[in-house]
Amino acid sequence: MGDPATRKPDAFPDDALGRGDPIAWTRVLVSIPSVNPSLEEGGAGEAAIARAIHPYLAHWGFQVEVREPEPGRVSLLASFGSGSPTLLLCGHLDTVGVAGMRIPPFEPGSEPGRIQGRGSADMKSGVAAILSAAAAVAHMDTPFPGRLVIALTADEEHASLGLQDLIEGGLAVDAAIVTEPTSLTMAPANKGFLWMTLRAEGKAAHGSRPELGRDAIRGLARAIVALDALDDAGRGSLTGGGMPPHILLGRASLHAGTIRGGEAPSVYPAHAEVTLEARLLPGDDPQTVLEEVRTALRVVEASSQGIRLSLEQGMFRPAAALSLDTPLVKGLEASLEACGVEPRVAPMTAWVESAWLMQMGIPALCFGPGSIAQAHTDDESVAEDEIRKAAEVLTHLIVSGRWM
Repeated sequence: MGDPATRKPDAFPDDALGRGDPIAWTRVLVSIPSVNPSLEEGGAGEAAIARAIHPYLAHWGFQVEVREPEPGRVSLLASFGSGSPTLLLCGHLDTVGVAGMRIPPFEPGSEPGRIQGRGSADMKSGVAAILSAAAAVAHMDTPFPGRLVIALTADEEHASLGLQDLIEGGLAVDAAIVTEPTSLTMAPANKGFLWMTLRAEGKAAHGSRPELGRDAIRGLARAIVALDALDDAGRGSLTGGGMPPHILLGRASLHAGTIRGGEAPSVYPAHAEVTLEARLLPGDDPQTVLEEVRTALRVVEASSQGIRLSLEQGMFRPAAALSLDTPLVKGLEASLEACGVEPRVAPMTAWVESAWLMQMGIPALCFGPGSIAQAHTDDESVAEDEIRKAAEVLTHLIVSGRWM
């Protein structure tokens, strides 16, 4: 068949999708349900949307690998060219659930200039921009000078099974862009997070016999109040008290996410627990955070007769920040200017998979159409102009080679 970098496919599909129209792709992708089944019962997962994309990547000359990190959970890994260096464009295929949506979740909608539906902003429009850039590279009359890798992953909205699988499989690239919704802003930094479960154990007793009971809920409340000192609007020891805030990310934080306990109004509760979340900065060590929290809890436990406190670590995701002087940032800045978009830099407010790529030593950032404020909403939508412009910028960056 020859080197995909030096040949054009015999025939491109003669339709808007085959030509890489990012608006057509966004509409098609939104119409294919891909709700993460780990988040909503009955969610379709990524298999159908991966099947829709696969033949087009193959027509465009990409070598496509279907990966299944868990049964029914599908990612696509596609490669074009055989040279170096290698640029990765990464997006996820799954979405959050659709319960409570005010618009039809899988109908692209007819609002002028916008595409509606679940995943339109997060991040099927970003995937569409990737596919548009892929088609443009495949249609080039001159050989592509490096290698373009496209990763369309499963399960980003839950546990990132797809990207974990690719990393464990030896993913090797020189730079990466994750097309999360950034409103065409370069987002080279994001906070990480650490989940912790704090449990209080007391002693059950009838509400009329206080001398026999130990109130786990009140013990838990005292512990939560004690943790205020670690948060303190980002000035506590959890966040490196006395240190200046990160230039893009500000300060770390600690908050209570969920709480439960007790059985009835007339019973002293024997058990209570709260889930805590620490939002962390680059370089923050989760073990250090856990020990700081445990130190504060030991003080509370010593003054709470009969109450035992315990802390269990949950999910951890690292923070990341890419230097603004890297070729990837500079190259994307130049492509934005060339495409008539004012270059802007802002952090991602949510955790994103570019952080894991950064952990591997791969320069990575987020850039894509749509607003993160629209992600997961009951009327999710994205502006068509942003989709077109994102595809144009990505194509210019790839072809220019300025990211190298």
